[in-house]
Amino acid sequence: MRFITFLRNKERLLFKASLITLLVIFIVLALFVFVAPPEFLDIHISEEIQEKQTPILNHIMIGISWFGQPLTAGVIVILSSFFFLVAGLKKEALLIVSTLLSSILGLALKMLINRPRPSKDLVVLLEETKFQSFPSGHVLFYTVFFGTLILIILRFKGIRNKIKLFLITVCLSFIFFGSVSRVYLGAHWFTDVLGAFVLGILYVLIMGYFYIHNKSNLLQS
Repeated sequence: MRFITFLRNKERLLFKASLITLLVIFIVLALFVFVAPPEFLDIHISEEIQEKQTPILNHIMIGISWFGQPLTAGVIVILSSFFFLVAGLKKEALLIVSTLLSSILGLALKMLINRPRPSKDLVVLLEETKFQSFPSGHVLFYTVFFGTLILIILRFKGIRNKIKLFLITVCLSFIFFGSVSRVYLGAHWFTDVLGAFVLGILYVLIMGYFYIHNKSNLLQS
């Protein structure tokens, strides 16, 4: 009994440490982009990614980025939530719907930090953008939505391990290539993408904590 209590305390400590670490990283990034223009790192990474542009790759990146458009993302969330609801997984449906809150958080931070988007004198612009740059709304959605799906997949016992691995790989691919697409299209700087990824992981950890520790979640239904 004492050993189990010890493990739970270690889990809580690790969880809190992870949250604090991610929060500190995000705050440092936010302060950096607030006071400093895009320096060597951001411009260099954009140049490295954009020098590989081809007409075919342009269409692929635009297609990947399309999934993160506000209207598209909203439809994806609603349909996914409806799927879980029809399957009788109400907790999972609610968890998926809660990912929409991250968009509100992201927009509020954009307005607060007010970082300009990359300009055509510094990068190649392949996509028209609006709102401010930090953090990337697309990457925040990809990280939160697909990160939440990964959490549900890992907790679900009715799926074979090979299928789980395949689904998780698909989700991770969307997060990775979605992030790359934003820099490739000239819509964001690397630090915008990194900030959104860190914030997304932080969001998933918090929401996942309440999901996992809910006594009426999937494992106990």
